[in-house]
Amino acid sequence: MRFLLWLAGGLLAGLLSVAGAFGQTALDQTASDQTALDRPACGGDTPCTVEGGEYYIHLPPGRKASKPKGAIFFLHGHRGKAINQISNKSFLNMADELGVAFIAVQGLEGTWSFPTAPHQLRDEFSFFDRVLEDVSKRFGVKRDRTLLAGFSSGAFMTWYLACDDAERFSGYAPIAGAFWKPLPESCKTREPYLFHVHGTSDKVVPLAGRALGGGRWIQGDVYKSFDVWLHQASVSEDSARHYTSGNLQCERWSPKGGVLELCLHDGGHSVRAEWIKRAWMELAKARGWPEYTTLTVHANCQEHDDKLTDAEVTRAC
Repeated sequence: MRFLLWLAGGLLAGLLSVAGAFGQTALDQTASDQTALDRPACGGDTPCTVEGGEYYIHLPPGRKASKPKGAIFFLHGHRGKAINQISNKSFLNMADELGVAFIAVQGLEGTWSFPTAPHQLRDEFSFFDRVLEDVSKRFGVKRDRTLLAGFSSGAFMTWYLACDDAERFSGYAPIAGAFWKPLPESCKTREPYLFHVHGTSDKVVPLAGRALGGGRWIQGDVYKSFDVWLHQASVSEDSARHYTSGNLQCERWSPKGGVLELCLHDGGHSVRAEWIKRAWMELAKARGWPEYTTLTVHANCQEHDDKLTDAEVTRAC
């Protein structure tokens, strides 16, 4: 009997030992998985790759990759490079003040393949869906706290992404660029939360648009681009609310479930971080995001000389 008790005790101890070893292994694996999540293989000036392209990301100081956060996406102009945007202090300071990630997406060969673009290098709609999925899984970006901003050619792309699916991003902030001719007769989605900024002295992308390539391609008129949305929403152009915001003269329409805003300044072809930040805060108010509605705007900017190509020769001002 004593022998049997001794044998049973030994077997029990062995089983507990094995179970403990497996338990510790599972804990170690969980810790390893969490460490891998907290230390993604890309970020800063190291690009993150997805099928069809890449993007760069800057995270707010002190935020782990796994902690949910909002994000501002930025699309560069023609022949631009996302690496230049992720290195731009004005943009990074803006994102840090807001407590959001800043994501600079790279266009193939420095261009964007929107439906009426001269070149069709990739399916941009599918590509941006993959980018959104990747930043959500890899960095904990909240899909319902996103703003897509774009400058010049990046603004063209921004308008078409909003027209394809207004809910792809929470809001849109195109600067100095709208639809191209032929303008879409309508969009297959509801009206977006869209905050557009444009310079009345812009010669690269004038408010009325201009012909390119000997007339083969034509930038669209900004006002007629807004008319696409207004007509679709059965909203009168005369129903806009007019007001001043800093150096911007704005008019805003309020269709059901969205916001359409056009703000003008008297400058040329330029983009300011403060305009993007303002768009984020206006989006936060419209969407009811209390964590982002008590911040202030500082005047950081990035300017582009109208006499140069839209290759993003920039300076801080």
